[in-house]
Amino acid sequence: MNKITFVIPSRNNLEFLQLAYKSIRNLKTTHDILVLNDASTDGTNEWLEQLNDPDVIIHHNSGPDRIGIVGMFDKGIEMARTEIIFAYHADMIAGPNLDVNILKHLKPKTVVSATRIEPPLHPSGPEKITQDWGNEVEDIDFNGIINSINHFERENKEKITEGIFAPWCMYKEDFLAIGGHDELFAPQSKEDSDLFNRMHLAGYKFVQPWDALVYHFTSRGSRFNKHAGGAAGKNSEEWLHTTTTNMKKFIKKWGTGVLHDKYMKPIVPPVYKKSINIINSNPQLEEALELWQNGGTDIIIEVDGNMFNNDDFNYIQNLNAIVQDSGDIGEFELGNIKVTINQIKDYSKDLIFA
Repeated sequence: MNKITFVIPSRNNLEFLQLAYKSIRNLKTTHDILVLNDASTDGTNEWLEQLNDPDVIIHHNSGPDRIGIVGMFDKGIEMARTEIIFAYHADMIAGPNLDVNILKHLKPKTVVSATRIEPPLHPSGPEKITQDWGNEVEDIDFNGIINSINHFERENKEKITEGIFAPWCMYKEDFLAIGGHDELFAPQSKEDSDLFNRMHLAGYKFVQPWDALVYHFTSRGSRFNKHAGGAAGKNSEEWLHTTTTNMKKFIKKWGTGVLHDKYMKPIVPPVYKKSINIINSNPQLEEALELWQNGGTDIIIEVDGNMFNNDDFNYIQNLNAIVQDSGDIGEFELGNIKVTINQIKDYSKDLIFA
């Protein structure tokens, strides 16, 4: 079997990281495990240093500030000694045949995502399996989880969808070809959605085999990280800040919020050059609308602050898709806004390379 490098950023996730390591070493092939310790203060450094494992590669950020998964994933993938990399999270337990069932689908310009089995900390969805096998390390039966995953592997061996999310596996050269993650989204949050949009536009194929499984404790890097003020099901203030900030950056870059189908395959509308002219303005309206323009003159939107309402805001949020459907140069009105289309040119492929 081809060797994989499991690239695992970890910050104050030692107890989960130890389980991830154990489960990867439970696979029949001895793969490289590349751990990027991001300024942890929970003993991660000491544990890694005492491992007597020649196939573990360690990179330390001595801190005190974290780098985040954007920089850490890219650093780890650049360091990888194998042609195949697996962007993996510290809070995941690998199923017993994860590598075999991933690699049988891997080809150049293909991204293969494992299917997540998760406790019900997030709403259930068609892209994952919801099973409550424990929220904390002390709650779980490791061998019992491995046996249960084995059952789901057999049950779902014929099922394949087109989702993309962590953990995902691909050829290293394909990841590097599009420039890796966009540093705009450092340290984290929305960096994955941006990356998946760019992979989609670059023509990469997405494959999600349902017999390639991980048990994912869910969002322990920042959102539910107890060292950052979170807990299982409780958002940390750190995560709330980064997700709010980076969603604004995502909208500014792509002209839309994060869009995907029910299996998490990206939906990427065209990106147009737009400006918004406001009369009877106020600071709140200017701030709300600033995200939805990029200074271009291909499309001009005129707004009257005295008449602007939620329906008008909804039109602006969905204007890229509306223009795509109309396909006409000229003027038209949507509710209380006036739209002038001088040119219809899609700039989305300019955003592929970080």
